[in-house]
Amino acid sequence: MSESEDDGQPRNSKEPVENAWSMKIPTFKEADNPNGMAEESSFATLFPKYREKYLKEVWPLVEQSLVDHHLKAELDLMEGSMVVKTTRKTWDPYIIIKARDMIKLMARSVPFEQAKRVLQDETGCDIIKIGNLVHKKDKFVKRRQRLIGPNGATLKSIELLTDCYVLVQGNTVSALGPYKGLQQVRDIVLETMNNVHPIYNIKALMIKRELMSDPKLANEDWSRFLPKFKNKNISKRKQPKNKKTKKEYTPFPPAQPESKIDKQLATGEYFLNREQKQAKKDQERSAKQVEAAKKQSEKRNKDFVPPTEEPTTSKRKADDDKVDVSALKAKLVKANKKRKS
Repeated sequence: MSESEDDGQPRNSKEPVENAWSMKIPTFKEADNPNGMAEESSFATLFPKYREKYLKEVWPLVEQSLVDHHLKAELDLMEGSMVVKTTRKTWDPYIIIKARDMIKLMARSVPFEQAKRVLQDETGCDIIKIGNLVHKKDKFVKRRQRLIGPNGATLKSIELLTDCYVLVQGNTVSALGPYKGLQQVRDIVLETMNNVHPIYNIKALMIKRELMSDPKLANEDWSRFLPKFKNKNISKRKQPKNKKTKKEYTPFPPAQPESKIDKQLATGEYFLNREQKQAKKDQERSAKQVEAAKKQSEKRNKDFVPPTEEPTTSKRKADDDKVDVSALKAKLVKANKKRKS
C-alpha cells in the first residue's frame, strides 16, 4: 500500500506513477477469497531423462512445499512429466502459475532449493531462449561462454548485482529473483548474445548502485556517468578485385546495333557483284598473310640480332689526358743526373 493510502486518503488510480518500483503491493490473504476456486486447474511439463534420478529424490519435498498452498503434485516417470493441480481448498488463484514456473525451472536443471523460492509473492522467474539469437554454432558457444565468464566469475557478478539466481543450460538461461532484477538479467543476456560484452552492463549496474546511494543525484540524468559501448566490428566480407562501376541511369533505351546489311551498305560492299566480293576477300586474306609472315620472320631473327654495346671509357686514358708535362720533364732531368753521378 502507498503512503497516501496509509494516511486514509486513497490515491486516484488514474494518476500517473513516477516510480512504479517504489509502490507496495498489498498481500492477498485467504480472507479475500473465502469461497475458493470454482474449477480445477492443472499444468504439466516434460523433463529430460538425466533429471529423473534427481526429481525422484526431491519429489517428497516438492509435494510438502505445495501442500502448504493446497496444491497437488504428480510425477510420472514413465512419460517423463510433472503435473501440478489445484484442490478444493486452494484460495490463491495465482499460486498455480507459480507452481507451474517451479516445475519448469526444475525441468531445466534448477535445484529444488532455488526453484521453491518462486512460490513467494515478491519472487518471479524468467526463462530466456537464446538458441535462435545467433545462427552460427561456434559464435553461439563463444558468446554463451562469455556470459558465464572464467570459472563462472561473470555469472556470479550478475547474480550479486541483480539479486537473482541465474543458470545457463543449453539453449536457455533460467533466472529467478525479484522482478526488477529479472528485467536487468534479460537485458544483459540479450545484449551479450548480440555481441555486447557483459562487462559494460555490469559496470553500468555498479555505477547505478553507487549513484542511488547519493541523494544529490537522485533527480539528475545519469547517462553521463554510464559507460558507452561503441561497436568497432568491421565487415569481413571479401571485396571483389575488379569492381564494376554502375553506368549513369538514362530513361531512354540503348541504340539498336547495326545489322550486317547496314554495315555492307556503309562500306559499299552491298553493291558489289559476286566476283568483286571474292576478289576483295582474297586481297584481304593475302594482306593478312603478308603481315603474319613479316611478324614470324621478325620473331625468328630476333635471336640473331646482336645486342647494343655501350662505349667503355678507360680510366687510364682519362688520366693520360691530364698528365702534367712540366712535372714529367723535371722528373726525367733528375733521373739523368743520378745516372751521371
